[in-house]
Amino acid sequence: MAEIWTMGDLLCEVMRDKEDVPLDQADLFRGPFPSGAPGIFISTAARLGHSTGVIGGVGADDFGQAILKRLRHDGVDCTYVKENNDLPTGVAFVTYFANGDRKFLFHMGNSAAVSVGEPTDEALEGAKYFHIMGCSLSAKPEFAQAIVRMLHRMKKAGAKISFDPNIRLELIRRPEEFQIIREVFEETNIFMPGIEELLTITGEKDIETAVQTCFQNPGLELLVLKRGSKGSTVYTRDGGCLEMGVYPVQPVDATGAGDSYDGAFISALAEGKSLEQAAKEGAAAGALNMMAFGPMEGKISRETIQKIIAENEGE
Repeated sequence: MAEIWTMGDLLCEVMRDKEDVPLDQADLFRGPFPSGAPGIFISTAARLGHSTGVIGGVGADDFGQAILKRLRHDGVDCTYVKENNDLPTGVAFVTYFANGDRKFLFHMGNSAAVSVGEPTDEALEGAKYFHIMGCSLSAKPEFAQAIVRMLHRMKKAGAKISFDPNIRLELIRRPEEFQIIREVFEETNIFMPGIEELLTITGEKDIETAVQTCFQNPGLELLVLKRGSKGSTVYTRDGGCLEMGVYPVQPVDATGAGDSYDGAFISALAEGKSLEQAAKEGAAAGALNMMAFGPMEGKISRETIQKIIAENEGE
Protein backbone atom coordinates (compact mmCIF):
# COMPACT_ATOMS: atom_id res chain seq x y z
CA MET A 1 0.00 0.00 0.00
CA ALA A 2 1.28 3.48 -0.87
CA GLU A 3 2.34 5.76 1.98
CA ILE A 4 2.49 8.97 -0.10
CA TRP A 5 -0.39 9.83 -2.43
CA THR A 6 -1.43 12.62 -4.72
CA MET A 7 -4.41 13.33 -6.93
CA GLY A 8 -4.67 15.77 -9.78
CA ASP A 9 -3.91 16.70 -13.34
CA LEU A 10 -1.41 14.59 -15.27
CA LEU A 11 -0.25 16.44 -18.38
CA CYS A 12 2.22 16.50 -21.19
CA GLU A 13 4.11 19.78 -21.39
CA VAL A 14 5.27 21.39 -24.62
CA MET A 15 7.84 24.12 -24.04
CA ARG A 16 9.28 26.97 -26.06
CA ASP A 17 12.78 26.28 -27.33
CA LYS A 18 13.96 29.81 -26.53
CA GLU A 19 13.00 32.79 -24.39
CA ASP A 20 10.79 35.77 -25.16
CA VAL A 21 8.61 34.14 -27.80
CA PRO A 22 4.90 34.73 -27.03
CA LEU A 23 2.53 31.83 -27.45
CA ASP A 24 0.61 33.62 -30.19
CA GLN A 25 3.65 33.59 -32.49
CA ALA A 26 4.86 30.74 -34.68
CA ASP A 27 8.17 29.31 -33.47
CA LEU A 28 9.76 26.12 -32.19
CA PHE A 29 8.72 24.05 -29.20
CA ARG A 30 10.38 21.16 -27.36
CA GLY A 31 8.52 18.17 -25.98
CA PRO A 32 6.24 16.56 -25.12
CA PHE A 33 7.51 16.06 -21.56
CA PRO A 34 5.58 14.14 -18.86
CA SER A 35 4.37 16.78 -16.42
CA GLY A 36 1.59 18.11 -14.23
CA ALA A 37 2.45 19.32 -10.72
CA PRO A 38 1.03 16.17 -9.04
CA GLY A 39 3.08 13.97 -11.39
CA ILE A 40 6.29 15.87 -10.68
CA PHE A 41 5.66 15.66 -6.93
CA ILE A 42 4.91 11.95 -6.85
CA SER A 43 7.75 11.08 -9.24
CA THR A 44 10.18 12.80 -6.87
CA ALA A 45 8.88 10.91 -3.83
CA ALA A 46 9.06 7.61 -5.72
CA ARG A 47 12.62 8.21 -6.87
CA LEU A 48 13.54 8.76 -3.23
CA GLY A 49 12.44 5.23 -2.44
CA HIS A 50 8.91 5.72 -1.13
CA SER A 51 5.83 3.69 -1.91
CA THR A 52 3.68 6.12 -3.85
CA GLY A 53 0.33 6.25 -5.57
CA VAL A 54 -1.30 8.70 -7.95
CA ILE A 55 -4.99 9.23 -8.71
CA GLY A 56 -5.61 10.84 -12.06
CA GLY A 57 -6.48 10.38 -15.69
CA VAL A 58 -4.86 10.26 -19.12
CA GLY A 59 -6.15 9.66 -22.60
CA ALA A 60 -5.68 6.36 -24.39
CA ASP A 61 -3.14 8.04 -26.66
CA ASP A 62 0.61 8.48 -27.09
CA PHE A 63 0.84 11.40 -24.65
CA GLY A 64 -0.95 9.33 -22.02
CA GLN A 65 1.43 6.45 -22.57
CA ALA A 66 4.41 8.79 -22.20
CA ILE A 67 3.15 9.89 -18.78
CA LEU A 68 2.36 6.37 -17.57
CA LYS A 69 5.66 4.99 -18.84
CA ARG A 70 7.61 7.65 -16.97
CA LEU A 71 5.69 7.36 -13.69
CA ARG A 72 5.88 3.58 -13.68
CA HIS A 73 9.60 3.73 -14.48
CA ASP A 74 10.08 5.96 -11.43
CA GLY A 75 8.18 3.48 -9.25
CA VAL A 76 4.77 5.15 -8.91
CA ASP A 77 1.70 2.93 -8.53
CA CYS A 78 -0.58 4.02 -11.40
CA THR A 79 -3.40 1.57 -10.66
CA TYR A 80 -5.81 4.46 -10.15
CA VAL A 81 -4.87 6.44 -13.24
CA LYS A 82 -7.85 6.11 -15.54
CA GLU A 83 -7.10 5.63 -19.24
CA ASN A 84 -9.93 7.40 -21.04
CA ASN A 85 -10.94 6.28 -24.53
CA ASP A 86 -13.14 9.32 -25.12
CA LEU A 87 -10.94 12.24 -24.04
CA PRO A 88 -7.36 13.18 -24.96
CA THR A 89 -4.50 13.59 -22.51
CA GLY A 90 -4.21 17.08 -21.03
CA VAL A 91 -1.54 19.37 -22.46
CA ALA A 92 0.18 22.53 -21.23
CA PHE A 93 2.12 24.89 -23.48
CA VAL A 94 4.65 27.14 -21.76
CA THR A 95 6.88 30.00 -22.82
CA TYR A 96 9.66 31.68 -20.88
CA PHE A 97 10.79 35.30 -20.64
CA ALA A 98 14.23 36.68 -19.86
CA ASN A 99 12.94 38.38 -16.68
CA GLY A 100 12.06 34.96 -15.22
CA ASP A 101 8.34 35.08 -15.96
CA ARG A 102 6.46 32.20 -17.60
CA LYS A 103 3.14 32.01 -19.38
CA PHE A 104 1.04 28.85 -19.66
CA LEU A 105 -1.70 27.79 -22.02
CA PHE A 106 -3.60 24.81 -20.62
CA HIS A 107 -5.81 22.29 -22.41
CA MET A 108 -7.11 20.52 -19.33
CA GLY A 109 -10.75 21.10 -18.37
CA ASN A 110 -12.10 19.07 -21.30
CA SER A 111 -9.36 16.46 -21.25
CA ALA A 112 -8.78 13.11 -19.60
CA ALA A 113 -6.77 14.93 -16.90
CA VAL A 114 -10.00 15.55 -15.00
CA SER A 115 -11.23 11.95 -15.12
CA VAL A 116 -9.93 9.68 -12.39
CA GLY A 117 -9.93 6.18 -10.98
CA GLU A 118 -11.41 5.45 -7.56
CA PRO A 119 -9.19 3.72 -4.96
CA THR A 120 -10.75 1.21 -2.59
CA ASP A 121 -10.64 1.82 1.16
CA GLU A 122 -8.22 -1.09 1.40
CA ALA A 123 -5.85 0.64 -1.02
CA LEU A 124 -5.68 3.67 1.29
CA GLU A 125 -4.57 1.68 4.32
CA GLY A 126 -1.15 2.84 5.46
CA ALA A 127 -1.40 6.24 3.78
CA LYS A 128 0.79 8.79 5.59
CA TYR A 129 0.50 11.86 3.36
CA PHE A 130 -1.95 13.08 0.73
CA HIS A 131 -0.60 15.97 -1.33
CA ILE A 132 -2.88 18.38 -3.20
CA MET A 133 -1.93 20.98 -5.81
CA GLY A 134 -4.08 24.07 -6.18
CA CYS A 135 -3.83 24.03 -9.98
CA SER A 136 -5.78 20.75 -9.93
CA LEU A 137 -8.57 22.45 -7.98
CA SER A 138 -8.93 24.99 -10.79
CA ALA A 139 -9.18 22.52 -13.66
CA LYS A 140 -12.90 21.79 -13.43
CA PRO A 141 -15.44 22.20 -10.58
CA GLU A 142 -16.45 18.52 -10.60
CA PHE A 143 -12.80 17.48 -10.47
CA ALA A 144 -12.15 19.83 -7.55
CA GLN A 145 -15.04 18.30 -5.63
CA ALA A 146 -13.69 14.80 -6.33
CA ILE A 147 -10.34 15.87 -4.84
CA VAL A 148 -12.07 17.24 -1.74
CA ARG A 149 -13.97 13.97 -1.29
CA MET A 150 -10.70 12.06 -1.58
CA LEU A 151 -9.13 14.43 0.96
CA HIS A 152 -11.72 13.40 3.53
CA ARG A 153 -11.23 9.72 2.73
CA MET A 154 -7.48 10.10 3.16
CA LYS A 155 -7.90 11.87 6.50
CA LYS A 156 -10.19 9.08 7.64
CA ALA A 157 -7.46 6.60 6.65
CA GLY A 158 -4.99 8.49 8.86
CA ALA A 159 -3.08 10.55 6.30
CA LYS A 160 -1.85 14.08 6.88
CA ILE A 161 -2.80 16.61 4.20
CA SER A 162 -0.11 18.67 2.50
CA PHE A 163 -1.20 21.47 0.19
CA ASP A 164 0.71 23.54 -2.35
CA PRO A 165 -1.76 26.14 -3.69
CA ASN A 166 0.29 26.45 -6.90
CA ILE A 167 -2.15 29.06 -8.18
CA ARG A 168 -2.26 29.38 -11.96
CA LEU A 169 -4.22 32.51 -12.83
CA GLU A 170 -4.62 31.13 -16.37
CA LEU A 171 -6.91 28.45 -14.90
CA ILE A 172 -8.97 30.55 -12.49
CA ARG A 173 -12.02 31.99 -14.21
CA ARG A 174 -14.59 32.10 -11.41
CA PRO A 175 -14.35 33.69 -7.92
CA GLU A 176 -15.75 30.50 -6.34
CA GLU A 177 -12.57 28.67 -7.36
CA PHE A 178 -10.71 30.59 -4.66
CA GLN A 179 -13.31 29.34 -2.19
CA ILE A 180 -12.47 25.69 -2.78
CA ILE A 181 -8.77 26.53 -2.39
CA ARG A 182 -9.59 28.01 1.00
CA GLU A 183 -11.77 24.99 1.82
CA VAL A 184 -8.83 22.67 1.21
CA PHE A 185 -6.56 24.92 3.25
CA GLU A 186 -8.88 24.54 6.25
CA GLU A 187 -8.19 20.78 6.18
CA THR A 188 -4.45 21.19 5.65
CA ASN A 189 -1.71 20.05 8.03
CA ILE A 190 1.31 21.15 5.97
CA PHE A 191 0.88 24.29 3.85
CA MET A 192 3.49 24.96 1.13
CA PRO A 193 2.74 28.27 -0.65
CA GLY A 194 4.82 30.87 -2.45
CA ILE A 195 4.77 34.44 -1.15
CA GLU A 196 2.09 35.75 -3.53
CA GLU A 197 -0.07 32.69 -2.90
CA LEU A 198 0.23 33.15 0.86
CA LEU A 199 -0.87 36.79 0.64
CA THR A 200 -3.65 36.04 -1.85
CA ILE A 201 -5.20 33.24 0.17
CA THR A 202 -5.03 35.04 3.52
CA GLY A 203 -5.92 38.49 2.17
CA GLU A 204 -3.09 39.98 4.24
CA LYS A 205 -0.55 42.54 3.05
CA ASP A 206 2.60 41.28 4.78
CA ILE A 207 4.16 37.87 5.36
CA GLU A 208 4.29 37.98 9.18
CA THR A 209 0.59 38.75 9.51
CA ALA A 210 -0.29 36.19 6.84
CA VAL A 211 1.62 33.46 8.67
CA GLN A 212 -0.20 34.30 11.91
CA THR A 213 -3.51 34.17 10.05
CA CYS A 214 -2.69 30.74 8.66
CA PHE A 215 -2.01 29.31 12.11
CA GLN A 216 -5.53 30.25 13.15
CA ASN A 217 -6.33 27.01 11.32
CA PRO A 218 -6.25 24.58 14.29
CA GLY A 219 -5.04 21.64 12.21
CA LEU A 220 -2.08 23.41 10.62
CA GLU A 221 1.25 22.04 11.85
CA LEU A 222 3.77 23.51 9.40
CA LEU A 223 3.91 26.36 6.93
CA VAL A 224 6.67 25.98 4.34
CA LEU A 225 7.04 29.29 2.53
CA LYS A 226 8.85 28.90 -0.78
CA ARG A 227 10.72 32.03 -1.85
CA GLY A 228 12.13 30.95 -5.21
CA SER A 229 15.75 32.04 -5.59
CA LYS A 230 15.80 33.18 -1.95
CA GLY A 231 15.13 29.69 -0.57
CA SER A 232 12.41 28.74 1.87
CA THR A 233 11.24 29.38 5.43
CA VAL A 234 9.63 26.71 7.60
CA TYR A 235 7.27 28.03 10.28
CA THR A 236 6.00 25.85 13.12
CA ARG A 237 2.89 26.19 15.23
CA ASP A 238 4.89 27.04 18.35
CA GLY A 239 6.47 30.08 16.69
CA GLY A 240 9.59 28.38 15.38
CA CYS A 241 11.17 29.64 12.17
CA LEU A 242 13.80 27.83 10.09
CA GLU A 243 15.50 29.56 7.15
CA MET A 244 16.84 27.49 4.24
CA GLY A 245 18.77 28.93 1.32
CA VAL A 246 19.24 27.48 -2.16
CA TYR A 247 22.05 25.35 -3.50
CA PRO A 248 24.00 27.10 -6.26
CA VAL A 249 23.57 25.33 -9.60
CA GLN A 250 23.50 26.37 -13.23
CA PRO A 251 19.76 26.55 -13.93
CA VAL A 252 18.44 25.20 -17.22
CA ASP A 253 14.69 25.08 -16.59
CA ALA A 254 12.89 25.99 -13.35
CA THR A 255 9.60 24.32 -14.30
CA GLY A 256 8.65 21.85 -11.57
CA ALA A 257 11.40 22.84 -9.11
CA GLY A 258 8.86 23.75 -6.43
CA ASP A 259 6.99 20.48 -6.97
CA SER A 260 10.22 18.51 -6.55
CA TYR A 261 10.93 20.49 -3.38
CA ASP A 262 7.52 19.41 -2.07
CA GLY A 263 8.15 15.77 -2.95
CA ALA A 264 11.52 15.62 -1.21
CA PHE A 265 10.32 17.58 1.84
CA ILE A 266 7.30 15.32 2.40
CA SER A 267 9.46 12.23 1.78
CA ALA A 268 11.85 13.35 4.51
CA LEU A 269 8.96 13.88 6.93
CA ALA A 270 7.65 10.40 6.10
CA GLU A 271 11.04 9.05 7.18
CA GLY A 272 10.91 10.93 10.49
CA LYS A 273 13.74 13.31 9.60
CA SER A 274 14.14 16.73 11.20
CA LEU A 275 12.61 19.85 9.67
CA GLU A 276 16.11 21.12 8.91
CA GLN A 277 16.99 17.97 7.01
CA ALA A 278 13.64 18.02 5.20
CA ALA A 279 14.29 21.60 4.07
CA LYS A 280 17.79 20.67 2.90
CA GLU A 281 16.52 17.73 0.88
CA GLY A 282 13.71 19.81 -0.57
CA ALA A 283 16.17 22.50 -1.64
CA ALA A 284 18.50 19.89 -3.14
CA ALA A 285 15.67 18.27 -5.12
CA GLY A 286 14.56 21.66 -6.43
CA ALA A 287 18.13 22.46 -7.50
CA LEU A 288 18.53 19.11 -9.27
CA ASN A 289 15.22 19.64 -11.04
CA MET A 290 16.45 22.97 -12.46
CA MET A 291 19.60 21.41 -13.93
CA ALA A 292 17.74 19.69 -16.79
CA PHE A 293 15.26 20.83 -19.45
CA GLY A 294 11.84 19.36 -18.80
CA PRO A 295 9.69 19.25 -15.63
CA MET A 296 10.64 15.70 -14.58
CA GLU A 297 14.07 15.33 -16.18
CA GLY A 298 16.31 16.30 -13.26
CA LYS A 299 18.54 13.52 -11.94
CA ILE A 300 16.89 13.21 -8.54
CA SER A 301 17.79 10.28 -6.28
CA ARG A 302 18.85 9.71 -2.68
CA GLU A 303 22.46 9.69 -3.84
CA THR A 304 22.33 12.91 -5.86
CA ILE A 305 20.47 14.75 -3.09
CA GLN A 306 23.02 13.75 -0.45
CA LYS A 307 25.83 14.61 -2.86
CA ILE A 308 24.64 18.16 -3.49
CA ILE A 309 24.09 18.73 0.24
CA ALA A 310 27.54 17.40 1.13
CA GLU A 311 29.29 19.41 -1.59
CA ASN A 312 27.79 22.63 -0.30
CA GLU A 313 28.28 21.99 3.39
CA GLY A 314 31.69 20.37 3.37
CA GLU A 315 30.36 17.16 4.87
